[in-house]
Amino acid sequence: MKRRSLFTTAACAAMVLTFTQHQALADTPANQLVIGFSMSNVLTLDPAGSSSKERVQILANLYDGLVGIDPVQRAKIVPALAERWEIAGDRKSIRFHLRPNLRFASGNAVTANDVVWSLQRVLKLNLAQATNLRLRGYTVENAVQSFKAVDGNTVEISILQPIDPQIIMMTLAMAGTGSVLDQKEVMGHEKAGDLGAGWLTTNSAGTAAFTVQSLRPNEMVVLTRNENYWGPAPAMSRVLMRHIPEPQSQRLLVEKGDLDIAYSLGAADLKSLEGNKNVKVTTETGNGLYYLAMSLKNQNLAKPKLREAILKLIDYDGLNKTVMPYYGVRHLSPIQVGLAQEPFEPKLKMDVAGAKALLTEAGYPDGLDLTIRTLSEPPFDNLAVALQSMLAQGGIRAKILTGSGEQVYGPMRERNFELIVGRSGGQISHPDGDMRSLAYNPDNRDEAKLTGLVGWRVSFKDDNLNQKIDAALQETDPEKQAKLYNEIEKLYAEGIPAVQPISQVMDSVAQRADIEGFQISPVWQTKLETVRKRR
Repeated sequence: MKRRSLFTTAACAAMVLTFTQHQALADTPANQLVIGFSMSNVLTLDPAGSSSKERVQILANLYDGLVGIDPVQRAKIVPALAERWEIAGDRKSIRFHLRPNLRFASGNAVTANDVVWSLQRVLKLNLAQATNLRLRGYTVENAVQSFKAVDGNTVEISILQPIDPQIIMMTLAMAGTGSVLDQKEVMGHEKAGDLGAGWLTTNSAGTAAFTVQSLRPNEMVVLTRNENYWGPAPAMSRVLMRHIPEPQSQRLLVEKGDLDIAYSLGAADLKSLEGNKNVKVTTETGNGLYYLAMSLKNQNLAKPKLREAILKLIDYDGLNKTVMPYYGVRHLSPIQVGLAQEPFEPKLKMDVAGAKALLTEAGYPDGLDLTIRTLSEPPFDNLAVALQSMLAQGGIRAKILTGSGEQVYGPMRERNFELIVGRSGGQISHPDGDMRSLAYNPDNRDEAKLTGLVGWRVSFKDDNLNQKIDAALQETDPEKQAKLYNEIEKLYAEGIPAVQPISQVMDSVAQRADIEGFQISPVWQTKLETVRKRR
């Protein structure tokens, strides 16, 4: 049995010190990958927790699911821990067959029971990732019947709704929701019935190419090669992901060679690097939407005319031309680029006079005071400042509150906010994933705690829209389904949405020119086992 090697405390401390010094080496070590990104929204490494982009970027390299997403074709399912599967003739179940001789990083054997336990655990903890399973009809009560270990190497998952089995496959491919955990290892660290959640905040128990060596919140996470990995051995023995929220700092470090990859650069920094022969800048259409969210729990924002006035005060073209280059591209509908067969574009444009008239009709002739919460990093903070200026033209006095992920999305999950500049979008590459992420809300009660749904977070519930979203998913004719989603987008726009998309996410990454094998995933799940250095 192989076990990962452990470094001495002194060696680990020396390594951390080396990479946190400003006077860094001319080049990073040939067998170590150093990445600059933001940890502001990385609240836990427990797969059952939140689905922030940055957290998923880490989890994708710690855990595998039964299946994965093709790194190029975002709607294509590929084998992972399951080498093959069969969909039942009646489309009511899928049977997965695990690869032989799989082992976790701990050395423990991977069994069908681990898979079943991992899925049940997500539902029992009822954190953000549980929503993805609950939307497909899975509950704590029916989990035993829904997820079954047929034998030690075979798992059967029931399909509880009359939907395309591909949706279930995509749900299982999501990092977090479908991640398979080492039951024996995790439960060995359980405290007070938390199913190991406390330990998993800073540790890992997966099967992917790397495992957590150490984590320092808002400083660094260090991953080390998993010697029990089932795939080809990664070229990198260690991955250091450094918390560097300042884009200018990342640019300087990648220019000097102290960073191999920079995830969080500003538009000006990326533009300046375009002409650097030692650095390669890659921009790809990413997953998710930048949006302005308005809480309907607020008695003012619950008024459609006020929301409509706010939407008329926004210069969408201006925002995307000045703030969003390299971060996003203009996209105002809830279904992401490339997923709608019949794309719909809302007729939104800046109209200050029209907005002022609506504000008067809504009872705010002198404007009103609101707060905008946003992350204290680009492009969120820059978007908030630009929106603050635009809203002021109509007399809306917006105070900006910046902070970390918990300070921004914590109040949103608790439904205690007014306006938020955020980023979201279904990780499922299907129109249904987007509509359920942003608009669907089957239960608007506070105690429902559907925290994974932005629609619930903003207290928006439209039963007619919910029914149409359900009906579209059940439609098996592609042309008819495409028309249904087009109608849904129109209905969404007509309802003066509480969540208004502004831009489709663009992933722009700077990497040293000698880095090979780095492929940006369109659904945030960028794998690092294929990365190597040409030295």
